[in-house]
Amino acid sequence: MRAADVHALLGDPAPPFLIEEADVAARRTYHHLRHQAFVEHQGLFGHTDLDDRDDDPRTVVLTARDHTGTVIGGVRLGPATPEPDIGWWQGGRLVAAPSTRGVGAALVRAACARAEATGAVRFDATVQLGTQRFFQRLGWDTVRPVTVAETPHVLMRWPIGRIARLAATTKGELGPLLQGIGPAGYVGDDGAPVPGSDLVAACDAILPAMVERDPEWAGWCAVLVNVNDLAAMGAVPVGLLDALGARDAASAQRVLRGLKKAAEAYGVPILGGHTQLGVPAALSVTALGRTARPVAGGGGRPGEQVRLTVDLGGSWRPGYAGRQWDSTTHRQPDELQAMTAAVGRAQPSAAKDVSMAGVVGTLGMLAEASGCGAVLDVSDIPKPSMASMGDWLTCFPGFAMLTTGARELDAGPATSAICGELTTGQGVVLRWPDGDVTPALTAGVTGMGAA
Repeated sequence: MRAADVHALLGDPAPPFLIEEADVAARRTYHHLRHQAFVEHQGLFGHTDLDDRDDDPRTVVLTARDHTGTVIGGVRLGPATPEPDIGWWQGGRLVAAPSTRGVGAALVRAACARAEATGAVRFDATVQLGTQRFFQRLGWDTVRPVTVAETPHVLMRWPIGRIARLAATTKGELGPLLQGIGPAGYVGDDGAPVPGSDLVAACDAILPAMVERDPEWAGWCAVLVNVNDLAAMGAVPVGLLDALGARDAASAQRVLRGLKKAAEAYGVPILGGHTQLGVPAALSVTALGRTARPVAGGGGRPGEQVRLTVDLGGSWRPGYAGRQWDSTTHRQPDELQAMTAAVGRAQPSAAKDVSMAGVVGTLGMLAEASGCGAVLDVSDIPKPSMASMGDWLTCFPGFAMLTTGARELDAGPATSAICGELTTGQGVVLRWPDGDVTPALTAGVTGMGAA
């Protein structure tokens, strides 16, 4: 049923136009409107304004139709680079039929929403000087003057705040809460060295909704995140303690099934814990590991290379597409243990495992603890082909380690690549193949400061 029909059933007036992805016929009409505007009326192009981007199968065309179904405007958008799509999209060829009102603004807003939903983390458009103010009123930022078809234009950029929102939501309030907690030199780290010993302790809780919704996966993840925390400090896991709350024995059994399976896969025993029934779902696990040389998350220095070592195998966890990447449940124990031993063998200057703050948010925490800023080269980030860049930079990726310094990591089946560097200053910027940089995080993530 069309939106106009829904409005009619509800007794509301039909909207003056509807925006939708164009079919073949609508694309032809859109191209005709473009020809009239940019070739016949403005003379911006000599014979045609069609170009290679119109032939790119990845290009999306959104069109506006009036209440009669007539196409009265359109805009195109799509990846700015050849395969693979690195999350840099461009919009363009915005056109509206004469005597229409509000169509252009609605098409621009729809294009922004579509680009973000598709996983773009950079969205640009080159616009004519006469429309610069129009785009500014819609919230776009002016970047710099450019020339298109020998005519002055302006490069505009839509600010995408997905990464900053995630970092603020997951980590932004930790600083004031956790002042004074943690040993000196390891503030904000994934684990904590136990004074007077070679032990490292880590503790993570799983979201109650996840324990309720997917108990086996929650049990598996409770082991996974704690072993990763130890691995980021170069520690070998020696044991786990769990605290489990469940509404009944059947629910608890499902969580424990996942917990036991993961503990066996990672070769770490469950030493004990606490289980309570008749309560809301809850799960936390404490892990103990050993190392004589803990690797701190705040050990980086400006000028050092940033390396991402990540397992690209697997797929999105069912029910968590775009949020949780399952690279671990299909791995053999020797593969899992090779990955988690990598930091301890390499002894980089700093390391952090990628948490729910995502790749960029976690790099921001490493840089903050190191008293630095960071640059991340987007085109060099290892990424599975089925994941958009926006999803990949903001998801929990299973096994992923960020390290600094020149030392390589031998992490079994995981892929390892240099994809940035630490800098003076603070925050994280994304660097693109054209040399442009876009801010991802403008300051420290947690507010804890340097370790």
